[in-house]
Amino acid sequence: MNPQDRGVRAWRAVELPSPRDVAAELARVCRLVPDERAARMVWARLVEPENKEAIATVAKGGARAALEELKPEEDIARNAFPRLLDIDPAREQSILRALGARVLIPGDDEWPVAVEDHPEPPLCLWVRGSGDLVDLTERSVAIVGARAATAYGVHTARELGAGVADREFTVVSGAAYGIDAAAHEGALAVEGTTVAVLAGGIDRAYPASHAGLLERVAATGAVVTEVAPGSAPTRWRFLSRNRIIAAVSGATVVVEAGLRSGSRNTAKHARGMGRPIAAVPGPVTSAVSAGCHELIRGGATLVTDAAEVVELAGRIGELAPLKQEQATLVDELDPVQRRVFEAMPTRAPADLEALVRRSGMSGRQVRAALAQLELSGLSERRPGGWRKAGEERKGVAGQI
Repeated sequence: MNPQDRGVRAWRAVELPSPRDVAAELARVCRLVPDERAARMVWARLVEPENKEAIATVAKGGARAALEELKPEEDIARNAFPRLLDIDPAREQSILRALGARVLIPGDDEWPVAVEDHPEPPLCLWVRGSGDLVDLTERSVAIVGARAATAYGVHTARELGAGVADREFTVVSGAAYGIDAAAHEGALAVEGTTVAVLAGGIDRAYPASHAGLLERVAATGAVVTEVAPGSAPTRWRFLSRNRIIAAVSGATVVVEAGLRSGSRNTAKHARGMGRPIAAVPGPVTSAVSAGCHELIRGGATLVTDAAEVVELAGRIGELAPLKQEQATLVDELDPVQRRVFEAMPTRAPADLEALVRRSGMSGRQVRAALAQLELSGLSERRPGGWRKAGEERKGVAGQI
């Protein structure tokens, strides 16, 4: 296109188009669209994600038929006119080849049907990476959270990402700063698989500093988006993107989130589709954990490690081990022995009379208990009486 034509088209794009102009552009685009896949790619350029009217029209009779039947006077056609001027299916194919990417549509073997659990599923998906999207998301967990994460949050997200990936789950996240990046990094650190769902075009690494991370994700997993190449990652596209993260994941885990956050939006989408949601607690004084605490108060499962996440998202029987305090010799004492042990000092020894008085036990009971405590190594006899032995003076006494 020469500069003069480009200038004319730019002027036409900002002016209110006439039905004749819209009809001409629609006819041009329809002539260039060879099949359903190309038609869905056109629709994805014409409208924003979650456009109810476009999604319903395409679902009813197919994307190509919906384009051919689109009336110039309809709002959806008039509003999309500036974008119609830029439609070039041949260019789209060139971009795909250059990126080594592919476009998935419903009916493809690799199409993740779970996205259709949302009332406004994507029209198509641009995918880059070596992994099969169906295989990757068959057993998957979304780990999302704040961009401005704390060191605690980053560490926890990385540990969760590594832990669930080590248990053969794919980690799904959004490749943003903070929790998202840490979750991806955790999975990659144990040579696990991970999927990054973008809010912008497949050709736009966002943030730009994560270009290397996205390449590593694509090497064994997949980078996915529902918006066309060249599209900027706008706020509303981030919010729309969240429903895809939730849809393709068996469960959603929020590590850190403020009271108003995109991560809570992801959890809301997950709950709406009947997916389990979980949150990691943080300090009650931390603003970036306030959203997690509200999710837990609202019914989200509290999780603290990868085993608990797997119990939530995994198969029946994949249970997290019970967390129990490690048993000590003191735990094995009977009530009388325990009473005498607790009455025993940690430094200056106490004689029999003092131990009888402190414990409230008889002399016979105290003598029998002292014999057992010495045999167990919990007490030692010193000049002047008995005291707690060795490590018991350092630790156990402080726990009682």
